[in-house]
Amino acid sequence: MRFFGTTWVAHDGGYGLRRAGMAVASLLAAVIGAYLLRFAYEGLEIGNVGPFLSISVVVLFAIASSIAFAKAWESFTRRPAPSSDEASLKGLKAIGFIGGLIAYFLRCLIEAPGEGLARAEYERARTEHARRRGTRTGNPAARRPKRKRK
Repeated sequence: MRFFGTTWVAHDGGYGLRRAGMAVASLLAAVIGAYLLRFAYEGLEIGNVGPFLSISVVVLFAIASSIAFAKAWESFTRRPAPSSDEASLKGLKAIGFIGGLIAYFLRCLIEAPGEGLARAEYERARTEHARRRGTRTGNPAARRPKRKRK
């Protein structure tokens, strides 16, 4: 929601252009990241480290990217629990950054990433505010004092 400000509320102020721009930017960043990983893999091949390490690196990045994709996609629909393992997965999600960028790209095609979650919280806050404001009636100083019970 960082790049959308409050435009997600009424879908105004260039919301559609921002969404399209962020989709293109995240896809471009994923492609650039993939090329950088390809160059790193070629460096391993030039270094002649052996097939075990080369395959291990590819498998590591594939697993890390799939976990990062799943966690990023999940974060767009619900907030993590305070005691969850999100902090321990930071390194793994950083290694699998391509998966997170692809999740962001795909979510931009549907809505602003996190918009559904923010909209649900916003609507809940509005109804709660309306409920609190609706219970207030009149001037509290003008009320009759409560009768004492005997």
